[in-house]
Amino acid sequence: MQRLRRQYLRLADGTQLAFVTAGDPRAPALLLLHGFPSSADTFREVIPAWADSAFVIAPDLPGYGESEPLKTVSFEAFGEAVFELLAHLDAGPRFVYLHDWGAPVGLHIAMREPDAVLGLIVQNANAHHSGFAPQWDNTFAFWKHPGKETEAAAITFLNQEGVRDQYVAGVPDDVAARIPPQVWEEDWRVMQLPGRMATQRALLADYGKYVERFDVIAKYLADRQPPAVMVWGRHDAFFEIDETVSWMKDLPRMEAHVLDGGHFLLETHAAPVAAIIARFITRHAQRSSS
Repeated sequence: MQRLRRQYLRLADGTQLAFVTAGDPRAPALLLLHGFPSSADTFREVIPAWADSAFVIAPDLPGYGESEPLKTVSFEAFGEAVFELLAHLDAGPRFVYLHDWGAPVGLHIAMREPDAVLGLIVQNANAHHSGFAPQWDNTFAFWKHPGKETEAAAITFLNQEGVRDQYVAGVPDDVAARIPPQVWEEDWRVMQLPGRMATQRALLADYGKYVERFDVIAKYLADRQPPAVMVWGRHDAFFEIDETVSWMKDLPRMEAHVLDGGHFLLETHAAPVAAIIARFITRHAQRSSS
């Protein structure tokens, strides 16, 4: 069993970034990027399985978990913070795990250094218009007409109930019952710390800029065709199941698995996902030495 190490890095702007590592630093890197409203804790059940064949790096993104908020918040700034972390750890070729808010961060990293990408792991991560469920309508209105009223309608999920819904909304009762309430209770505790709620609001606004880059992202995927595997919780209340088809159209050789879970698939299906990704890493890791 690989030991997880929780560490801290003081970024160039003075922000403290918390992160977890496991595995041999000489192995290909596996960068795990969590989504809203979680932290590296999302990956607690799967990191040991992947650390046998990869150098696992799982940051708490700024303003989440034990990481401090950035002074200027954007997904690009998050990506630059992660680049600082990769340089600090002397991480080379890497697999990039995309989930939810982690998708714009991970794609920023992948597209800036495409030759370093060994593969993409897509888990309930949106990069196409097909992925937006109806509850995004207020957010689209906010992006089109920014203002106090449109923002207020778009951020109704920024409360305790909204945090809980990220885990259980739309998930069958028997599956949702397997998710311990302590998970979302901790997320909500962190979100109430100084600067965290401002981070959430800034990211929601900035996600619109990410959406504007969907055509650029599609070109990257079409031109580079990185090896990819998808593990998707079919009961995701926030990203439509049509998004899986869009990913597969962009990446025709993608290995795809749709499982009986929700947006936070790893909370209920850690074991099968761990096995799928471990096989993918083993199959493609040799590219790092070629």
